[in-house]
Amino acid sequence: MISITNLSYYLGSRALYENASLHIKPNQKIGLIGLNGTGKSTLLRIINGEYQADGGTISKAGDVTIGFLNQDLLSYQTDDSILSVAMQAFERQNELQIKIEELLHKMETNYTDDLVDKLGKAQEEFDALDGYTIQARAEEILEGLGFSTDDLHRPLKLFSGGWRMRVMLAKLLLQKPSLLMLDEPTNHLDLPSIQWVEKYVQNYEGAVIVVSHDREFIDNVVDTIVEVSGAKLNYYAGDYSYYMEEKALRNEIQKGAFENQQAKIRQTERFIERFKAKASKAKQAQSRVKQLERMELVDDVIDSNARVNFKFNFSQQPGRHILHLDDISKAYGEKRILTHSTARLERGDKVALIGANGRGKSTLLRIISGSEPINGERVLGYNVSFSFYAQHQLESLRVDDSMLDELKQANPTKSDGELRGVLGCFLFSGDDVFKKIKVLSGGEKSRVALAKVLLSQANFLLLDEPTNHLDMQSVNILIQALQQYEGTYVVVSHDRYFVSQIANKIWYIEDEQIKEYPGTYDEYEWWQEERKAQGIVPSKQPVDNSKMQPVTSPAPAANGHATNGKSATNGRASEDERKEWQKTLKNLTRQAQESETKIAQLEDRKKWLETELANPATYGDDKLMQAKNDEYRHVVAQINQLQDEWELAMLEAEEWEKKLA
Repeated sequence: MISITNLSYYLGSRALYENASLHIKPNQKIGLIGLNGTGKSTLLRIINGEYQADGGTISKAGDVTIGFLNQDLLSYQTDDSILSVAMQAFERQNELQIKIEELLHKMETNYTDDLVDKLGKAQEEFDALDGYTIQARAEEILEGLGFSTDDLHRPLKLFSGGWRMRVMLAKLLLQKPSLLMLDEPTNHLDLPSIQWVEKYVQNYEGAVIVVSHDREFIDNVVDTIVEVSGAKLNYYAGDYSYYMEEKALRNEIQKGAFENQQAKIRQTERFIERFKAKASKAKQAQSRVKQLERMELVDDVIDSNARVNFKFNFSQQPGRHILHLDDISKAYGEKRILTHSTARLERGDKVALIGANGRGKSTLLRIISGSEPINGERVLGYNVSFSFYAQHQLESLRVDDSMLDELKQANPTKSDGELRGVLGCFLFSGDDVFKKIKVLSGGEKSRVALAKVLLSQANFLLLDEPTNHLDMQSVNILIQALQQYEGTYVVVSHDRYFVSQIANKIWYIEDEQIKEYPGTYDEYEWWQEERKAQGIVPSKQPVDNSKMQPVTSPAPAANGHATNGKSATNGRASEDERKEWQKTLKNLTRQAQESETKIAQLEDRKKWLETELANPATYGDDKLMQAKNDEYRHVVAQINQLQDEWELAMLEAEEWEKKLA
């Protein structure tokens, strides 16, 4: 579909790309990854024709159409409604609709066969292009992206930049180009919208290139990873998880080749040095010199997985109770955020506050910080000191200060060497630490602000979307830092992988109440799926957070109705009922054992496939690699399904065991 061959592109004397090649196939889903500044967005603009390459060729099939979502679209404004803007995607249908209306108007006063013929042809083409469904399709996509039905007829200019970006995304999805290029599509989306876009991209009937720092989003939508590194485009035939494994293997092979070559070079240099002055060996020594000159050098492996080892020092240790929110109510005019809600934080809680935009997550963070007026009581615990990170606080960085000076302000007790070590963890090295804040990019400012928060000696952190503008390496650094942090924190984030790594409790706002799930994000997602499967809808009554637990199905009685384990007639189970219960328990135990056996067999197959995928003979053959990778993904999906079935069978078996006890 699109072939990029020997691409070269320079920024001044720096090569973003040098003899880089890539082939984009129909229906391929590509995740374009790499550190900030390596040229991912530049590549998309080169493909789109906005930038001209300095060398190489880009060949496109004649019928290829390209749709490009990028951050420049944030500035687009108009008085048109968002529904009208989205429907601009249907250019030909809109032309035909105008033509049909004009013809109908003319026919009111001039009814001729010619006009009837033109109207019939226009209506026939309009129908063939599904013109009568375009408004419904536009409404479906806009509402999937988080807009309410009332929003659809409001002017675009009334919406913030993030919401305008959603409208432009909707327009792009409706155009259905043969190549869809998405540059950071999740930056302005909340969790439900991200999940909606995921499903849409998974089922998209064209090729897709996605640039994103959201690891789980990338993992869920792509079948190919292309890494921008060393001015090259490195191809991996799998999702992001596969890329991580495969890259580690390739690095290991490259490291071995580099060390072997370096040993050979040292051996050759010693030979040259030893014999170059001897007449009998001079010819051989000169031959070795030429051999070294012709040698194609193997690069050493650059470890992009930075390791963090922070030593967090608190100015004071807090008591057991960090925060009490009692009978909290908050509203903006008629929009109620919280109504008589209560929440508690204990020392060591690592809370992720998640949910759709507009539910009040950032408002709740401000309530916790004490900067938002409320009805109710907010009580900080003994010796609690907090530090608050939010995007708007990047502007509070002093623009004429260096990064080093900013960190000194956060913690004057640290030496320059210690502060430089912290900046090194956040990918600032050498003379970078003396750069002025005013010359930094948004992502660099975010890293400096996060470093300041972590150095603040606070025992309670509030972090509002800390992963925005961070690349995957920087997100990994933040994860490691928070995993080592021994204090308490509340984090607002839509990055599911990030949340799954750093939270031991989940908060969400539902029915104007702060609700808590006492477990990890992965456990919370499983619990939510169970609730949906059981048809459990959110309660309209206030809920006691401290008592919320994962919902499990009550064990069904032998007759199909839930019971408390006793006969409805005499309060005791009959012998026949107990026999039925024992039979059910036996079946559940057998199901669990069968699942275990199948899981063990599939795990063996998975290990074999992993060995095959690591074989150079496999990844040197694209078709074989794809076949093995497809089987691997299928096996992993089967294992996950069987593990879920095993867990459900065991949970239900426990219920029956209790009834029989």
